[in-house]
Amino acid sequence: MAVIRDMMPAFELFQPTSVEAAVSLLGEHGDDAWVLAGGLDSLEWFKDRVKKPRVVVDINGIENLRSIEVTENGLEIGAMATLNQVAKHETVKSNYSILAKAAGLVATPQIRNQGTIGGNVAQDTRCWYYRSGWPCYRAGGNVCYASSPTAMNREHCVLGASRCVAVNPSDTAPALITLGAQFVINGPRGERVIEAEEFFMKPSVDITKMNVMGDGDLLTSIRLPAEWSGARYYFEKVRDRGSWDFALVNVASAMRMDGANIGSARVVVNGVAPYPVRLREVESWITGKPANENTAHEAGEIAVRRVRPLRHNDYKVPLLRNLVKRSIRGEEA
Repeated sequence: MAVIRDMMPAFELFQPTSVEAAVSLLGEHGDDAWVLAGGLDSLEWFKDRVKKPRVVVDINGIENLRSIEVTENGLEIGAMATLNQVAKHETVKSNYSILAKAAGLVATPQIRNQGTIGGNVAQDTRCWYYRSGWPCYRAGGNVCYASSPTAMNREHCVLGASRCVAVNPSDTAPALITLGAQFVINGPRGERVIEAEEFFMKPSVDITKMNVMGDGDLLTSIRLPAEWSGARYYFEKVRDRGSWDFALVNVASAMRMDGANIGSARVVVNGVAPYPVRLREVESWITGKPANENTAHEAGEIAVRRVRPLRHNDYKVPLLRNLVKRSIRGEEA
């Protein structure tokens, strides 16, 4: 169990002013290094003395990571762009309103002024057993405390569990997957671009990681293709309180209409699994059908076919079902 103290552990601080310098530092120090962006998740780990990096690489001095640029193929958002920047950017609001809404619903205005979109998608899970320093599977141990018969697991997963039942907490992640976003990562192997859906790690692949980034890697930008620009969007987040709280369940959908019917669609949910879940069976079912109550009802039933609730979170099953239904019949976000 972690012991909260008055002082954070000491570390060596580096403040590079270029991506190349940051990647070099991360490569040099390997798993001893920690990337500091907005700092909201990082400082929680440090103050509770659960994470004790020897080296912290502060990337706040890399100004070009804060830009949001219109490109020939869509939009490119620097990983250090704040959530408020994203939520208030005119092109994001007009062409990708689902992302503007998702970013605008994260926590509080103060946190959105500091928190970055890169940090929001790369943040660690909020499972209180894991974050309190218990030696669970995700921390390298051999047990999941949240899945035991007496565990407090109200906010844990109903889908995608593989020993670990923690959930991914990001609000922007399902919106970005819905938009077909691509994540640009710089590291020892140079630059690589991966689909947003492939960025998030499944516990069945590596239970200790939330995403595919390795030692020395730095998320530098997020690209939004024009393909889903201006689609019919829906985003909804359900949480205990109207601010601060992480989602109990959230849903993002994008649909292209073909007359009165759905021509193509993407539907993604989060807060229900250790990674954002794209509901491909739902997408397949609704394609070619009208966006009406009957289609939405069946989509909701399909969404919950494989759920396995824990002792205290069976409420997530009807919540997931109804959010998917609403996303099919809903208006633009």
